[in-house]
Amino acid sequence: MLIAIPDVLTAEQVTKARQILDSAEWVDGKGTAGYQSAKTKDNMQLPEDSAAARELGEMILAALSKNPLFLAAALPLQIFPPLFNRYSGGQSFGTHVDNAIRQHRSLPVRIRTDLSATLFFAGPEEYDGGELCIEDTYGVQRVKLPPGHMVLYPSTSLHHVTPVTRGARVCSFFWLQSMIRDDSRRSLLFDLDLAIQRLGRDLPNNATAEQTGVQLTGVYHNLLRQWAEM
Repeated sequence: MLIAIPDVLTAEQVTKARQILDSAEWVDGKGTAGYQSAKTKDNMQLPEDSAAARELGEMILAALSKNPLFLAAALPLQIFPPLFNRYSGGQSFGTHVDNAIRQHRSLPVRIRTDLSATLFFAGPEEYDGGELCIEDTYGVQRVKLPPGHMVLYPSTSLHHVTPVTRGARVCSFFWLQSMIRDDSRRSLLFDLDLAIQRLGRDLPNNATAEQTGVQLTGVYHNLLRQWAEM
């Protein structure tokens, strides 16, 4: 399941983040790449333990904790502290798959990567290239979103970032371990959750719809109870 989540951050939060990112010190991004990924990775990143990364990471995690679409789609158990990258001057990241396990360099955080996320800070008009290309069952999906918007996709997906030939592509990226390991089960629960919400929204004060909603909610939670890993 690949899903775009709009307005994770407000315009004010994006502006504040850009000010911090524009004045931050960047380092070679190969430092967080695995053996195979390092061969094709060419970008800059904030150090994982930098004050800027911590401050902006806390902002992102606080916003995600209040985002109903993200919570419904991801069913997060644990989120890796957000990282930040910058592509410019022809930099790119070749086709790769994310490591199955991520260990933070300075924090006691280790997770299984079920889902990957990219949150955009630079607008599509600010740079040429830089599309995040994700391979899924429907072919290659090319993603380039407005500032403050995020894409969520299975970490099992092959993906790459095309060369940035003008301007700079600035993003946060991170991974999460879901309560539901299997992507197909997670997608079913997400679709069921959306259907329950739509039923209550489109048929308010309807006794039959309310009863059906209660029954479907029971199905949702019983499936979650059966499949969840805590």
